[in-house]
Amino acid sequence: MAKIGVVGIGWWACFNHIPALQASGNVDKIAICDLDPARLQQVGDQFGITARYSDVAAMIKAEALDGVIISTPHVAHTRPAIAALQVGAHVLVEKPMATSAADGRAIAAAGIAANREVLISTGLNYTSFTAQAATWVRSGKIGQIRHAVCQMGSALDDLMAGEPMLETANHLFRPPASTWSDPAKAGGYAWGQMSHSLAWLCHVADVKFQSIYCLDGKSKTGVDYYDAAVGRCTNGATVALSGSSTVPKQRGMHTDIRLYGTEGVIWFDCESGRARLELSRLDGSNETYAMAPGEADYDGTLPVTHFAALCAGQPVGNPANGENGARVTEAIAAMYASAAAGAAVQIEG
Repeated sequence: MAKIGVVGIGWWACFNHIPALQASGNVDKIAICDLDPARLQQVGDQFGITARYSDVAAMIKAEALDGVIISTPHVAHTRPAIAALQVGAHVLVEKPMATSAADGRAIAAAGIAANREVLISTGLNYTSFTAQAATWVRSGKIGQIRHAVCQMGSALDDLMAGEPMLETANHLFRPPASTWSDPAKAGGYAWGQMSHSLAWLCHVADVKFQSIYCLDGKSKTGVDYYDAAVGRCTNGATVALSGSSTVPKQRGMHTDIRLYGTEGVIWFDCESGRARLELSRLDGSNETYAMAPGEADYDGTLPVTHFAALCAGQPVGNPANGENGARVTEAIAAMYASAAAGAAVQIEG
């Protein structure tokens, strides 16, 4: 059984992380950490958690934690993640892993130095169909990847515009507008949502971006509502990226990714309960993953239950590791830099 702490106990921690930990079956102790004493008391009382702290390192040492979930605002992931790693805990970092390429690499390096796992909370990566797609690629079923299309849309026009997120009206807390709609605090669609689709692409295709050119369209608060980008990867492959905040609420989030290789193509898409994962080879053969109804609907509990199992010592692997998070962070940081400069941006390293 694992002992896990949660740092930053706002909307998503209370709606998703803490309930998922309590239901996981692999956790026998939960501790919480936040800078707001009133929130610590409210959340602790709500979930029956008595271990309450305002300092990450003190919490880990006092409770002998196996893992820590970082659920602070986007711009505040780096310091607590590295602090947790340095005192011996695995970490699950909410997406985006970080909001600068340097910080992303720093978290990944801290995990390696501490011999601890860094996981990123990009839920699609933890599914069985994603594991199948990655197996197809690694076994050479589509040959060398030469091109990819990676498109995503979400029903978050309200949140990205600084308005209350409609579907959270009855939640304990609501997403703070500053995290999502303030350009000075890494608000916007690429940080907030394309971290999901890029994590899938970087994991399944095992690509790293070398350069990116991006155009965007702004919300009324000045963050990106829409993103259109093209990139080149270090293996020479080209990628077309697209993101949109303004999907109707009744349709919800959807993802559409194509991987084009020298020997075939992989199709993955999901929309409103409909999903497919297929492989077609140039030799005429095809494979289809049998997708169960609702299997590809986004499930935010998957990273948490996976993390709990890892912290409990189970050999579950890590499909959204620190390297994956660092690659995604580099790509999105380059998108923003390119959109601001009106020119392609090279990614160092």
